[in-house]
Amino acid sequence: MAQRLFGAIGKIGIGLAITGGVVQTALFNVDGGHRAVIFDRFRGVQETVVGEGTHFLIPWVQKPIIFDCRSRPRNVPVITGSKDLQNVNITLRILFRPVINHLPKMYTNLGVDYDERVLPSITTEVLKAVVAQFDASELITNREIVSQRVSEELTDRAGTFGLILDDISLTHLTFGTEFTAAVELKQVAQQDAERARYVVEKAEQQKIAAVISAEGDTQAAQLLAKAFGDAGEGLVELRKLEAAEDIAYQLSRSRNVVYLPHGQQTLLSLPQ
Repeated sequence: MAQRLFGAIGKIGIGLAITGGVVQTALFNVDGGHRAVIFDRFRGVQETVVGEGTHFLIPWVQKPIIFDCRSRPRNVPVITGSKDLQNVNITLRILFRPVINHLPKMYTNLGVDYDERVLPSITTEVLKAVVAQFDASELITNREIVSQRVSEELTDRAGTFGLILDDISLTHLTFGTEFTAAVELKQVAQQDAERARYVVEKAEQQKIAAVISAEGDTQAAQLLAKAFGDAGEGLVELRKLEAAEDIAYQLSRSRNVVYLPHGQQTLLSLPQ
């Protein structure tokens, strides 16, 4: 009797274990921000997209493929040429996510790594087409226009593959060594030209100042000559006084002369 009871309990336990294992394999979870596509061994990829939560499937017949539907960043570096045949190194940063309703078709045509298959190729194609429309200098001065054109064309191309691009930005833009050296030489030449122009303007201003000063001296001499009469004796006396004042000032600054020796002649005592 006891053996029959233990045998029945054992069978029940085995049955529960098998049932629990079957139930566990029949459940799968879809986390937040994710979606699932069901692959059926007999019917292929199902058109219905499974949302977040816990769901049932047929064990060993159906398999869930989980997709991350949140926006994810990706950097795509591209080397291309400008309109004036300059090498341009560009890095494009893209925030992308899949169109949820297109997930079954995307999995069928591209697989789970759809971004690796699509984004590098279409980004390279669009960047080369847009950059070829601008000169190297225009890529720098019209960077906003370049970024806008790239964004519009790349968004259209990505839409055909079931991708949504939330943000597109040019994070890196450099040129070849030859172009960089040419730009540096041009900047140096511009600085030299500005410096030469400043020197010329300074010399011109000094010339104008000298002319004005000479004209002032001439006019002053004419006025003094007119004031002191035609003989000019008064003007001579004024110049003697100015010279004597200057000699006295220079002697006062000398360390070796503290007074004028008695009887020393100066311009004040010159014979008339």
